[in-house]
Amino acid sequence: MIIAVVVSTFFFTILHGGAFEAGLIPVLNVITMSLFMTILLEYTQSLWTPIIVHYVWNAIGGLVLGGVSLADDYINIYQMNLHGNDLITGGIVKIEGSIIVLGLNLVLMLFFYRKTKNAA
Repeated sequence: MIIAVVVSTFFFTILHGGAFEAGLIPVLNVITMSLFMTILLEYTQSLWTPIIVHYVWNAIGGLVLGGVSLADDYINIYQMNLHGNDLITGGIVKIEGSIIVLGLNLVLMLFFYRKTKNAA
């Protein structure tokens, strides 16, 4: 299990390589999102759940709100413009580069980890 988590998190992070250019917080956000998806997979015992959650994250955050950095050729309905400290707003990489997402990922990881352990 540990090897599977490390390998899948490695590949998930590499596939989101733009995070490395953006800084430490975006990389941590990708890693914690991967770990959250792994815990969600274990909790639901379905690969479809993390796929759907990842799709919803990109669809709402990127395509609807314009607050998630997707490829430049993706359209979005709105353009989320946050102003203030880059740690809170994510700066040029938008909300995905913020500590808000890091905190959300950690809370979701803990929540579903506890649910997984309680179900066992």
